Amino acid sequence: MRSSRTRSLRARAGLAWAATLPLVAGALALGAPAADAAGHDGGRHALQGTKPLWATAQADQGATSASAAVTARVYLAGRDAKGLADYARAVSDPHSAAYGKYLSPAQVRSRYGATHEQIAKVTDWLKKSGLAVTGTTQRYLTVKGDAAAAERAFATDLHNYRKSGHTYHAPSTTASAPAALADAVLTVTGLDNAPRLAKHHSSELPPPEGVFRNSGPFSSYYGSKTDKKLPSAYGSKAPYAIKGYTGTQLRAAYGAKKWTGKGVTVAITDAYAAPTIAQDADTYAARNGDPRYRRGQLSQVLPKDYSHIEECGAAGWYGEETLDVEAVHAVAPDADIVYVGGASCMDDDLIDSLGKVVDGHLADMVSNSWGDLEANETPDAAAAYDQLFQQGAVQGIGFYFSSGDDGDEVAKTGVKQVDSPANSPWVTAVGGTSLAVGKHDAYQWETGWGTQKALLSKDGNDWTGFPGTFNGGAGGGTSKSVAQPYYQRGVVPDGLAKANGGGAMRTVPDIAAVADPNTGFLVGQTQTLPDGKLGYDEYRIGGTSLAAPVIAGVQALAQQARHGVAIGFANPAIYQRYGTAAYHDVTDHPLGAGRDLAVVRVDYVNGVDSSKGTTTSLRSLGKDSSLHAGVGYDDVTGVGSPGAGYVSSYRP
Repeated sequence: MRSSRTRSLRARAGLAWAATLPLVAGALALGAPAADAAGHDGGRHALQGTKPLWATAQADQGATSASAAVTARVYLAGRDAKGLADYARAVSDPHSAAYGKYLSPAQVRSRYGATHEQIAKVTDWLKKSGLAVTGTTQRYLTVKGDAAAAERAFATDLHNYRKSGHTYHAPSTTASAPAALADAVLTVTGLDNAPRLAKHHSSELPPPEGVFRNSGPFSSYYGSKTDKKLPSAYGSKAPYAIKGYTGTQLRAAYGAKKWTGKGVTVAITDAYAAPTIAQDADTYAARNGDPRYRRGQLSQVLPKDYSHIEECGAAGWYGEETLDVEAVHAVAPDADIVYVGGASCMDDDLIDSLGKVVDGHLADMVSNSWGDLEANETPDAAAAYDQLFQQGAVQGIGFYFSSGDDGDEVAKTGVKQVDSPANSPWVTAVGGTSLAVGKHDAYQWETGWGTQKALLSKDGNDWTGFPGTFNGGAGGGTSKSVAQPYYQRGVVPDGLAKANGGGAMRTVPDIAAVADPNTGFLVGQTQTLPDGKLGYDEYRIGGTSLAAPVIAGVQALAQQARHGVAIGFANPAIYQRYGTAAYHDVTDHPLGAGRDLAVVRVDYVNGVDSSKGTTTSLRSLGKDSSLHAGVGYDDVTGVGSPGAGYVSSYRP
């Protein structure tokens, strides 16, 4: 969905019971001069992406009323947008003389931030057009006014268009800024209102959602419990799904060894804030063998008010924050964690959260388990995100985004596509695996995360429709809008990079970790119990929302191993290690060609208890829609998952 200013983004994790809670980013903004409009001298510079694809002649319902209300953000390009992008690359490239020569937030503002003169000129332009400037930051100006004023400012007509049975207004041509401000205006968001969601400003968040519980039987480690009476699959008896891996098992699987993340800070951004996060995280650590939190180790930076509470499903984001915090702490128990909550799940509010991390240099790396379809992304919002990612890169801050939970997205949307912001060339896209950790916490293998589900027949003699239907998998594939970044050249096969025809494009993901909810992570959270009271409970969870904080935790270990020197934007270093012992080269058939794998899972019908009965199903592993994990780079797991030598490879 899109509000009047942006898309509505959703938390990606929460794949506790095979439901998919989905997943923004990309290209750049200023384009070639457009024809001048009446009342503007000196020519115009187009702000690409401001006319949405759905604003077609066939859908045009005529001019928007001149009095219609418009709220928009005008993002500032700063004093040297190209220089920022160039330095972001140089400071992140191990082969560059500028590698690791990071800047402070003050230096970034001094070199690349918007000048007082730029802000004054943009403000003057907007006010003279009849728009009211309601807020000014170093990154953007917020404006309000009527459609007539917006049309004067951006030299475009607003028309009404039919879309999905509704009527919304949008620019009939690409919006533009005066040519004299071409170096000051990055882009504008909010000139379309499809749909305009009502805001429910409130400092009160709803209570947690209803409790979810996993039914047993469980394995305590992969393969520890098998029911010989159940039907065979792939020539053998499949074991029960594990109860949920803990930090001890994940640290062993991904080569943590002696490192704990000491001296490193990991930020987490999501929407809203779990009201019981501190006590839940501490209770979980005590119950599952993780070190207790030090005073001040977990902190939160929250907005004054929240909005779009109903539209965004605010309570559904509590579990996302809880998963992210507990997963980072489980992998990097000495790392500091700062949670930066967004006022809603809208682009503008999540950009504000990311901006707080960058402007205050609140962390060394940022884990983000949210996003949207690339088809819903527009270059205007992508430009705003990428500017932030570049500013973070020059400060030594890396951004990690989950790649999605619906494979190639065909089953969900009918169109093969990737998700965003994972498609941005300035973030690390984290894919997913199915993980087998055996007895004594020994790493056994991983497949790409892709699940097919088949229910046990009524007579218990076979798996109905074996191997079953697609039930979720790691997002991946080839972007249709973002060109291939330099660090993927020579690693990503042309068959993937050029899968859409034409030139090589950004391919997702970059790296991977456990994501399959059938081999997932045990999480603890206060939930609403069946009697209406609140209570702490634990359940197994997955999704690339798990993989992203796990990788962020591993990166915290690697930064500690690097004697605390910031890794920053990690992709050049990640691809530099391609093909080495730093990675598990994950394939869908780790035990050999033709040897498929599966687990058995039992679920409560009502998700809580056995009063309505249970269902038993077979969950086949390594079957991710049209995506495949194979030898070398692939579009499910990228270069692979961190191996025993990954963390130590960062030692000086």
